[in-house]
Amino acid sequence: MANLKAIRNRITSVKGTQQITGAMRMVAAAKMRRATESINAARPYADKLGGIIQNLSSQVLTSTSEALLSPLFTQREENNILIVSVAADRGLCGGFNANINKSALLIANQYKAEGKTVKFVCIGKKSSDFFKKRDFEVIESYTDIFNHLQYEIASNISNYVSNLFVNGSYDKIVLVYNEFKSVIAQVQKNIDFLPIVPEQKDEEEENTGIPIEFIFEPSPAVILETLLPKHLTMQIWKALLDSNAAEQGARMAAMESATENAKDLIKSLNLIYNRSRQAAITQEISEIVGGAEAIAS
Repeated sequence: MANLKAIRNRITSVKGTQQITGAMRMVAAAKMRRATESINAARPYADKLGGIIQNLSSQVLTSTSEALLSPLFTQREENNILIVSVAADRGLCGGFNANINKSALLIANQYKAEGKTVKFVCIGKKSSDFFKKRDFEVIESYTDIFNHLQYEIASNISNYVSNLFVNGSYDKIVLVYNEFKSVIAQVQKNIDFLPIVPEQKDEEEENTGIPIEFIFEPSPAVILETLLPKHLTMQIWKALLDSNAAEQGARMAAMESATENAKDLIKSLNLIYNRSRQAAITQEISEIVGGAEAIAS
């Protein structure tokens, strides 16, 4: 009976866990729906703004240098590297945090092997905790921001890292985050945040199609000065929205898997319980029959 009681307690415990994971799956599904709406609304603007920056900078570079164009275009010898890593504040989302941390760690180790100094700005508690335990300095951490994600947060992060680049503290800034593709698919992305490198069109590309000349008012340089901070902030904002949507998708998938596993485990435990109960009843009947025969004899 003691064994049957332990199995019953185990079944009750697993059923409780199943209810919790089922509720977490529904909460993650609701959050993911809102998060995907936000990232789908932000992507066209971010992509179009990036295209405008590339177009403007390419045209202005024909008459000036990167240094004169903006300090954000200045390319220096890459001795000091800053990696902005975006993870989550909480776990229970499968390999979401582990994958992005490993990706950022791989990039950092590659730079470190080349003799470069690598430091981190960590967004998300899981990223901050991970790199603080490694042989890397975390100069700034942003935690507990995803519950109330706001554009001002992205602006603050963008201004902070941009100032570090402009004042020469770092020669290159890399942004690492999870890009949302679907509930079961997140892609680890690493982009060169700073310096901004204008796309150079080759001669074949320039000679194809009808050339279009744009008239800018005010000058392209003035427009760039206004748009560059917005472009960098949108890059950070897009990374935060992507990461948030990917996190909720990963959590939804993980909780759905956990709920199904709990269901299978309950089914297995019920089978074991019924077999044990049947064996106990059979044993009791055998003992009663044996006792009756002993008395009759």
